[in-house]
Amino acid sequence: MRASSGEESEGIIVISHSSKPSCGLALLRRGSVLTRGRLSPGRSQEGVGRTGRGERRNVRVLKANYIKEFSVVSTGEDPLDPTGCVLDLAAIHAREEAALRQAEMEAERIGVGVTPEAQSIFDALSKTLPVQWDKTDIVVMKEVRVRSPYQPENVSGGTSAANERVKKVVDFERKRLQARVPGQFS
Repeated sequence: MRASSGEESEGIIVISHSSKPSCGLALLRRGSVLTRGRLSPGRSQEGVGRTGRGERRNVRVLKANYIKEFSVVSTGEDPLDPTGCVLDLAAIHAREEAALRQAEMEAERIGVGVTPEAQSIFDALSKTLPVQWDKTDIVVMKEVRVRSPYQPENVSGGTSAANERVKKVVDFERKRLQARVPGQFS
């Protein structure tokens, strides 16, 4: 295959027809990796994928109108034949479950109805301590509670060592926020 830029490549070409020639895609592949996408005019993208056997294969996607000429060296089996595709459904479901669990964990870290300052204090505490939201209160180590307006004097519960540690982090984070945006967090 020779592109309009003069580049020459060798491999299997699969062409996706479109009603708009400028949107048609060609896929040049070495092996059995397929991909789809849209490209800006006159551009191509390259990538590396893996076959079902774990072998690395180069893949190149380019706009169909980018191809100047091509020649057929030989014909073989249909690269888009669905019987040749192998999908590990168990792995796909496991990946989906892991992504959902991760999204739920990230959503639990976002306070509902709290100020950006409160979220910053929560994030600072979460870097070194286990924290969670209980409505608008920050609960640290399941025993220390930080209530609005999230000042060191609003820290209660837990052992005195845990309480002092949380107060120190809250105070430091408030000072950091104050230095970053003077007058906003007082």
